[in-house]
Amino acid sequence: MRRAGAARNRKQTLKVLKELDAFPKVPENYQETSASGGSVSIIIFLFIGILVTSEFWYYRGVETKYDYEVDTDTDSKLQINVDMTVAMRCDDIGADVLDLSGSSLELGDKLALEPTYFELTEDQMSWLRMFRHMHAFVEGYRALKVLEEFNNNGPTYMPRRKDGEKQDKPYDACRVHGSFEVNKVAGNFHITAGKSIYHPRGHAHLSAFVPSDSFNYSHRIDALSFGPWAPGHINPLDGDLVTTDKKLQMYQYYIKIVPTTIKSLNGQVTKTNQYSVTQRIREINHEAGSHGISGIFFKYDMSSIMVRVESRHRSFWGFLVRLCGIVGGIFATSGMMHSLIGFLFDVITCQFQKKKEEKSLTMSQIPSETSVVQPNGLSPEQPSQSKEPVVSFSHEGVDPSVVSPANEALTNQSPVIT
Repeated sequence: MRRAGAARNRKQTLKVLKELDAFPKVPENYQETSASGGSVSIIIFLFIGILVTSEFWYYRGVETKYDYEVDTDTDSKLQINVDMTVAMRCDDIGADVLDLSGSSLELGDKLALEPTYFELTEDQMSWLRMFRHMHAFVEGYRALKVLEEFNNNGPTYMPRRKDGEKQDKPYDACRVHGSFEVNKVAGNFHITAGKSIYHPRGHAHLSAFVPSDSFNYSHRIDALSFGPWAPGHINPLDGDLVTTDKKLQMYQYYIKIVPTTIKSLNGQVTKTNQYSVTQRIREINHEAGSHGISGIFFKYDMSSIMVRVESRHRSFWGFLVRLCGIVGGIFATSGMMHSLIGFLFDVITCQFQKKKEEKSLTMSQIPSETSVVQPNGLSPEQPSQSKEPVVSFSHEGVDPSVVSPANEALTNQSPVIT
């Protein structure tokens, strides 16, 4: 009894499940296939394959998310990294920093002045052209997108001059390079003629001891960044080359620094800074009213907004949802389009066939050997008939004067043509 009751319960459960089936099966005998449906199916499958492949590559890509918030870190220091070459001797120039509070920073051994040549070798010039061409297209891209992929390749630093490529003439330029920390406030990092000395109101440069004929502020910026050095990061001023034949020239770079935190795919967090720059060039001519101090000035200021950049893979569940939407949407849309096109085709063909069948014969279309009989005694030429006769044909050997009972109602309305 228990087994019979359990079997009965299973049958009832299966019956309920069958009633809830949303995908009823249609027997193959009731299914009708067509050549047009097969053609549409092939196109649909190809289209689905293309979209699924593109969706898969989109899923495999890296998604970059940007968040913005107020920078509350005001107590930390700002690191400045510089590597540039000035077309003047190291004994004739000085470099220092003056911030907004008026305090001057003694760089000391933090910033090195190394004698060198301003003219580049063939390898260096080729590298600089390549770097500037790349810089025009991918500025900042490598740091924000896939930072960890450029740790060991794609150099962003100019190759050093080889020993065999040194010239016999004296050094005509000075390479200024190093890293130093300043207060996280607006400031001014500059390079000008003469060594700097301490002054109660700031600082001064002994430019009077430098001959004016030796002034040449042509410069090349190999790297200028703020914050910890990030491998592969291309900054706006990297690779910048400026030449001039004028002695008293002022170059001013107005820099806006934006604190940035970058989180890579491997979970590594890098705190650095991005910046935008505006350049102004002016010649010093006191007689013409253009006053100032010749030199190279980097005037920087901090932004109050911090940017968080996070690189991550796209969600797998979102990938599945998009795949279902692609497949289901294409099938539903293609089915409706196929039904609509078939319906329009049927309507057009039926109307054409109906017009063709309903086209009546006129008297001119009747063959000459066909005899016309007027049951009502009127001749075909008599114009009293307002409507065209209804044409009917009789078999050979049949007397057309004999009218069947079925056509007796028509004998008083239309003639019979044989």
